[in-house]
Amino acid sequence: MFENDNKILLTEDEMPTQWYNILPDLPEPMAPPLHPGTMQPATAEDFAPLFPMALIEQEMSQERFIDIPGEVLDVYKLWRPSPLFRARRLEKLLDTPAKIYYKYEGVSPAGSHKPNTAVPQAYYNYKEGIKKLTTETGAGQWGTSLAFACSQFGMECEIWQVAASYRSKPYRKTMMEIYGGILHPSPSDRTEYGRSLLAEDPNHPGSLGIAISEAVGEAAANPEARYALGSVLNHVLMHQTIIGEEALLQLAKVGETPDVLVGCTGGGSNFGGLAFPFLREKMAGKMNPTIRCVEPSACPTLTLGEFRYDFGDTAGMTPLMKMHTLGHDFIPDTIHAGGLRYHGMAPLVSHLYELGMVEAINIPQTECFEGALKFARTEGIVPAPEPTHAIAAAIREALACKESGEEKVILTALCGHGHLDLAAYENFLAGQMVDADLEQSVIDKSMETVPNL
Repeated sequence: MFENDNKILLTEDEMPTQWYNILPDLPEPMAPPLHPGTMQPATAEDFAPLFPMALIEQEMSQERFIDIPGEVLDVYKLWRPSPLFRARRLEKLLDTPAKIYYKYEGVSPAGSHKPNTAVPQAYYNYKEGIKKLTTETGAGQWGTSLAFACSQFGMECEIWQVAASYRSKPYRKTMMEIYGGILHPSPSDRTEYGRSLLAEDPNHPGSLGIAISEAVGEAAANPEARYALGSVLNHVLMHQTIIGEEALLQLAKVGETPDVLVGCTGGGSNFGGLAFPFLREKMAGKMNPTIRCVEPSACPTLTLGEFRYDFGDTAGMTPLMKMHTLGHDFIPDTIHAGGLRYHGMAPLVSHLYELGMVEAINIPQTECFEGALKFARTEGIVPAPEPTHAIAAAIREALACKESGEEKVILTALCGHGHLDLAAYENFLAGQMVDADLEQSVIDKSMETVPNL
């Protein structure tokens, strides 16, 4: 039935109704988050000023599967199940015996995978009577997603966007405002911390760590507000596993299992969402794919960062998490993949990397955009800058198969379209895009402020 199809679809009735929680399946437990004041393991009460109790319980849950609420499923059905494509035209261009499949999340209202967690986060806050959510955003996909999710439940949404992205992507601002979001560039003049940074540099490019500090500070000061995070935390990655659960069902329809799974990795939610269900099957001995994280060379958290406790934000207001970090003071180069410019990696992804259960590579942005043009000119979709990293890695793997003659099955996630990122493509097509040359001394300087625990 699907043998010659370009896309493999599920009906709404086939959509998974549970998220997968990988925590109870870990061969070794993760290190706990620490309270930023006492440096002792954080309790549920420590998280209560920022998150509703339902999400705190999910963060710490040892249940392997958690039911998706009916109200969340109803919103999901605006775009889910999302399609799985066979990249036949890209395969032909590369002249490879490999099969390339990509799970396309750009069909969501925000144009990315981010609503998969934005909707449940807004829902659980709404159920606990919260009136307003604050957050940060890099490229703008998370801010757009949370603004959309808040609109579904009649909530306010206030967003701090990394200044470099705010200035380079004006239509993301418009899209957030269409959904009712209130947007500020970060660092901003709305917070004391933001004002202190602007006093030092009025044109500060910002970072996700700085934007988190501003959003967290606003939420902590308002009893009717809470904070929402678009990546990194356990419950966020768990909400994204609907991607991988659907992909498992879709590949089963064509009798395929992946030999290689690659995913772009910034904070870890897109990667974890695709990879964790397949990692579960691998641990159960049902398949044996190589699972590979792909990050930008300008912000190589896994490949060059240290595995240690660090703050999730720049100001040191959040709990400390044991993760791969470049230092919370690290300000990445202003590459176009704004969603991958985070100093730390999700503790879960970092933990799996330390256990040797996943691999990691970093790729420069010019190679990523070269791959994106090949993809767009064959498959017809203009990718967001973030998944161009996964596309570049998939192309590397497919070309290796061309050399070896192996007929590998390659799976990746195209986590968003690039319709609001055309300035990046214009820059590349004009020959003006350069690769950042990240020096170890820059990382070393940032790491000086990381607690030595």
